[in-house]
Amino acid sequence: MRRGISNSLSANSVANPKSSDPAGSDARHMAGALQLARRGLGQTWPNPTVGCVLVKDGHIIARGWTQPGGRPHAESEALRRAAARAPDMARGSTAYVTLEPCAHTGKTPPCADALIEAGISRAVVAMEDPDPRVAGRGNDKLRAAGISVSLGVGADTAAAINAGFFMRVTEGKPWVSLKVATSLDGRIATHSGQSKWITGEAARARGHLLRAEHDAVLVGAGTATADDPALTVRLPGLSGRSPVRVVLDSRLRLPLTHELVRTAGVLPTWLVCLAGGEGARRSALEQAGVVLIDVPGGEDNRPEPRAILAALAARGITRVFVEGGGNVAASLLLARLVDRLYWFRAPMVIGGDGLAATAPFGVDTLDLAAKFHLRKSEQLGHDMLDVLDRAP
Repeated sequence: MRRGISNSLSANSVANPKSSDPAGSDARHMAGALQLARRGLGQTWPNPTVGCVLVKDGHIIARGWTQPGGRPHAESEALRRAAARAPDMARGSTAYVTLEPCAHTGKTPPCADALIEAGISRAVVAMEDPDPRVAGRGNDKLRAAGISVSLGVGADTAAAINAGFFMRVTEGKPWVSLKVATSLDGRIATHSGQSKWITGEAARARGHLLRAEHDAVLVGAGTATADDPALTVRLPGLSGRSPVRVVLDSRLRLPLTHELVRTAGVLPTWLVCLAGGEGARRSALEQAGVVLIDVPGGEDNRPEPRAILAALAARGITRVFVEGGGNVAASLLLARLVDRLYWFRAPMVIGGDGLAATAPFGVDTLDLAAKFHLRKSEQLGHDMLDVLDRAP
């Protein structure tokens, strides 16, 4: 589940000629469904993001993907679009679905039932859904109705796209991405605190795109207070994809005049804090629209990292983008809770008196260091981006 989540938000068109190679055709159509699934990154929590392509007589007749908020589901969307062309259009078609169709009744009827009722003849499913409410039951329903089910095409990519959802279901934590933007010597600011801008425009744009692909963006109270960030997505056409803003603020220090507090009634803003605290302060923040999430404190009387992530997962968050500061980064790295590291490096050297990317976290020997393996490197203008995954 830790293999490669794509950064693309686009859904490329899929070639749809008839093929004498069924396996090759399956791979091509599933690739199209996986591109559709990527559209929902950061938008479908607490549900997974799924893509569905309906193919009949070698031609794509409809596409669907999970809609914002997690509903309607991809299969329902594809079937609706097929029915808009002709009431019986989906009958006899093959459905390419990136995750096993749901078999339980929630706020919407089961997708497996919808596919059966539509009369599809075959389903190509990338992988089973580990959610205990599904876990093979959707595929079993299809088979019991006489529908041929092929499982496993595109499974690795499908698992990577929904790694956060699977983690929330199986481990009780969201997928955690940590972003760091530094000089070549690992400094995020000069000794006087100047940090705008270490990296260039292309790197900052990529950071906004990464925000758009996560359910929540998280910072510490110190960073929030010092920088007064909006933590929104400011890219053309993507302003509506801003994630939930989360601040780790154990003592409720965030000023009521802060940008995050002033806009909490418009954009979701959550403060993770210790239980209790000053009643008037809590009341003022809540009246401003801020959601307070109480978590237990650790030995240092600060919110414990695993408890923080568990609280976010309990509220449906599947993917968290951590943007600072040094104490937050250190606590997550020390606890081995960072799944992916996005390290932006500017071609400059600030020196040892600059502010380090992470606070000290007591590594005495190299075997205690947080270890990662490089997935890819990319040039962004004059800057470099290294994408690394946590080593097993």
